[in-house]
Amino acid sequence: MDTNNIEQKLAEMGLQFPQLHPSKGIYKRCLTVDKFLFVSGHVSVGADGHFITGKIGINLSEEEGKAAAQQCALSILASVKNHLGSFDKLKRVIKILGWVNCSPDYEKHALIVNGCSGLFVKLLGEENGIGVRSAVGMGSLPGNVAIEVEALFELHD
Repeated sequence: MDTNNIEQKLAEMGLQFPQLHPSKGIYKRCLTVDKFLFVSGHVSVGADGHFITGKIGINLSEEEGKAAAQQCALSILASVKNHLGSFDKLKRVIKILGWVNCSPDYEKHALIVNGCSGLFVKLLGEENGIGVRSAVGMGSLPGNVAIEVEALFELHD
């Protein structure tokens, strides 16, 4: 798999990495352990750096939620590139965990997190872009962001 095409594919889709905000917590965005890359939760940030806020089922539609989840994927990729220097070592998605800020009665969390998973599939293909996944609803998220996603990747030796 040629992961060097990730940036080219994003450009063809009209997508760009968002501006990453400085961390307000005590953690690393990315941590490599052996051949695994652990990526901390990344919140929904627009291409211009603004936080995408709100609750699905109250003041955000499902389409807006999916778009916010896609922005989480782009933020994750920006951190991965900053950490590794390029996408050359990126092999596959192992796991994604997505938290959806939503109304108490909202039930389609998986549909929203598909915004993130779908982008990874477009960029890495079905074999390497689909890993295991959890998608859960939350009563609130930091700063009232719409979505937060963390990821685990396998790296090439």
